[in-house]
Amino acid sequence: MHVVPLPALADNYIWLLHDDSGHAVVVDPGDAFPVETALKARGLVLGAILLTHHHHDHIGGVDGLLSHHDVPVYAPRDERIGRATHRVDDGDIVTLDAPAARFEVIAVPGHTTSHIAYAGEGVLLCGDTLFSMGCGRLFEGTPAQMLSSLDRLAALPGNTLVCCAHEYTAANGRFAQTIEPSNRALATRQHEVSALRAHNRPTLPVSLATEQATNPFLRTDSEEVIAWSRRQGIDGDRVARFAALRANKDVFTG
Repeated sequence: MHVVPLPALADNYIWLLHDDSGHAVVVDPGDAFPVETALKARGLVLGAILLTHHHHDHIGGVDGLLSHHDVPVYAPRDERIGRATHRVDDGDIVTLDAPAARFEVIAVPGHTTSHIAYAGEGVLLCGDTLFSMGCGRLFEGTPAQMLSSLDRLAALPGNTLVCCAHEYTAANGRFAQTIEPSNRALATRQHEVSALRAHNRPTLPVSLATEQATNPFLRTDSEEVIAWSRRQGIDGDRVARFAALRANKDVFTG
């Protein structure tokens, strides 16, 4: 399976996955134009659309695509997504014929209450739940929900490629370095990110193993995160540590 990030809108990535048969699936198309352009340039036939949550920058291009492609649309059980043909929930399996692919649906509430992710074919399509060296804002869910969701994603195989929906990596890395300044893996990753962005190249996908080593939101039990939390006056459980991380990231301007 070939995995292609399509830049869209201000800082989104629409994920295009295709096999050598010339068939493709697209994930979270907030804009139809980059998808149509990529399909034409690569000589691909669209076979399905996968949606992770209801925000417009993830579903805004669905109507445009469906006006030219008669394909199934997989989406969470959320009435705010109106064009779904298949509603899916935690534990469901999405099996596609063209491209030939199989994805497990994982419920990941936090950013929104109905947010889902798709895992399979060596990739994790996680929308706005997990970002490289960061995580999504809690617009509808609670810190406990989001931490539980991230724990589930972090338990996937380390060679899984994380395909998140925004190019937030550089800013996330700067925040992460304020939490774990001695983390060598983090310093290495941030150096790589700086080089990529200097040439306007995507920092994604990234292996889950790299995220496990560098992302403070997946590292609430690390010694440096615990020490940082104590300096903030947080000496409680890991949910309290996570909540403190998220609150500080919400106001971070570095």
